[in-house]
Amino acid sequence: MLSRSLAAVPLRLTALAAVLGLAACGSTAPSAAGPSDPVFVAPSGTVAPSSSAAASPSVKPSPTAGPCGVFPADSVWRADVSKLPVHRSSGTLVNSIGAAAHMHPDFGAGLWEGAPIGIPVTAVKPGQKTVKVSFEYAGESDKGPYPVPADAKVEGGRSSDGDRHVILYDAAGCKVYELYAAYPSGSGWRAGSGAIFDLRSHKLRPAGWTSADAAGLSIFAGLVRYEEVAAGRITHALRITVPRSRDTYVWPARHAASNSSDAALPPMGLRLRLKANVDTSKMPKQARIIAEAMKKYGVIVADNGSPWYLSGSPDDRWSNDALRALKNLQGSDFEAVDTAALMGSKNSGAVRG
Repeated sequence: MLSRSLAAVPLRLTALAAVLGLAACGSTAPSAAGPSDPVFVAPSGTVAPSSSAAASPSVKPSPTAGPCGVFPADSVWRADVSKLPVHRSSGTLVNSIGAAAHMHPDFGAGLWEGAPIGIPVTAVKPGQKTVKVSFEYAGESDKGPYPVPADAKVEGGRSSDGDRHVILYDAAGCKVYELYAAYPSGSGWRAGSGAIFDLRSHKLRPAGWTSADAAGLSIFAGLVRYEEVAAGRITHALRITVPRSRDTYVWPARHAASNSSDAALPPMGLRLRLKANVDTSKMPKQARIIAEAMKKYGVIVADNGSPWYLSGSPDDRWSNDALRALKNLQGSDFEAVDTAALMGSKNSGAVRG
């Protein structure tokens, strides 16, 4: 049986993030204060390239995934990173996450401790009534309103006390609405933080802003979803958690979740990929498709938590036995990627053309 992640709650502001040596248990409440504009660090640790810089290596974004997929075809989420150079600090960064730690698919079929395994996505029907959501961190949350149906799925179940993410996918409007620490409240909801993403846009959140995720990114964009695997391929990067992170973030992330300046630790937004020489041919089909996506599109550090925890949505069509094959992968099978050549603007999710 797969176990649900007990990864730490996203630390919304940096002051109390404090070098959290988080194992797969416990959580830490977000801080009430922190710097308003965390330092932006280019992915390679060098000066960020501008749109007028020398031409970058040819980067072919993946084709669109239907009328409303995971951001546009030229989004950084959907960039092929399989041929990009290895980050100069790859070994150090992988070691800090856990070179000997095994990957954990944090999603699956059935229930664990009475709740579905993973971060559920609620499909929003056209014309869904919107409700008001009040936020603990209103200054870094999108006001809404949010189209939250009465039966919205909550991570961990309606009675849980964990991260309680609520992810609302509006295919007709091509938007995703994401809430962290969400609870029904009267005729509306209350939440720690919330973000609205236009899936047809490259717009990033304001610099220094969190989202429903510690990195200020979309959770939905990085989830492993059954529909994609059933279609035969995943065409975007995937979301992972790490035990400890640095007090900086790299594009496309917008928020840091630590007060440690240790350069050995990964920043939020760090891109890694499964090494090309890792043999995935004998994996069960579901696991193989996911592993192939990690080779081509990579994974993005999005939150503090347990090492190499891979986020996905629960679905009873998953084969937990097949997904277990991903546990054979370990940190040493991954390498950090230098994505500097992809970035045209630190304020846009579009890759350089």
